[in-house]
Amino acid sequence: MVISGASRGIGLAIALSAAARGANIVLLAKTAQPHPKLPGTVHTAVAEIEAAGGKAVAVVGDVRNEADTQRAAQTAVEHFGGIDICVNNASAIATEPTGQLPVKRFDLMQEINVRGTFLLTQACLPHLRESGESHVLTISPPLNLSPRWLGAHPAYTQSKYAMTLMALGWATEFADWAIGVNCLWPQTYIATSAVANMPDGSELLNSARDPRIMGDAAAEILSRPAAHTTGNCYIDAQVLIESGVRDLSEYGGGTRPIPDLFLD
Repeated sequence: MVISGASRGIGLAIALSAAARGANIVLLAKTAQPHPKLPGTVHTAVAEIEAAGGKAVAVVGDVRNEADTQRAAQTAVEHFGGIDICVNNASAIATEPTGQLPVKRFDLMQEINVRGTFLLTQACLPHLRESGESHVLTISPPLNLSPRWLGAHPAYTQSKYAMTLMALGWATEFADWAIGVNCLWPQTYIATSAVANMPDGSELLNSARDPRIMGDAAAEILSRPAAHTTGNCYIDAQVLIESGVRDLSEYGGGTRPIPDLFLD
């Protein structure tokens, strides 16, 4: 597995769930040094993954940089002999209204969310083709054209929908190579450090589910036959319920967890 932005949060949860199933993982992330407000680096993530039962290699780099994504793919080939899974997790968010959104933040969302997803998938593609049974999983939402979401934060929305549109297009483009391409999105807020650092973070955390729900849902999707698991926009809770999980309370969030963005 090659995954972007897995130093913490949802990306790390996906890596840990895969590690518990014995996965070999290459992490591409910029966080070589601790962030002043956010815990974890790409190196601490490697230690957690190996403690969970997997094998991992850190690649310190930027998903926006073609050379770094190529280096991540090549690292997976050199250390583990190939690539079966590519997870596009790295993402940037800025929800200011159009008149107040700095162009620098607009550009950052396009570069990480759209360009980064394209570059990492492109770098992994030759090796995914050789696998004969491989997956691309992108952490992006179902397409919802309701004015509620189109008007809420158009710049962020279009960057996330662009990720989804690429994934749906790749599902068709890669079909002859037995590459399953899907999206995964949380049903509710997820208890990440980013949420904790919001002005009302402590209150939000009480109504947010643990990132493990995304990790477990991703592991379930990635365990399914690629040829019959492609072109879908999955929601984490629905995936787990379909797989036989009847009680989601272990993931927290209380009795009324906060619905995530883009979901009616």
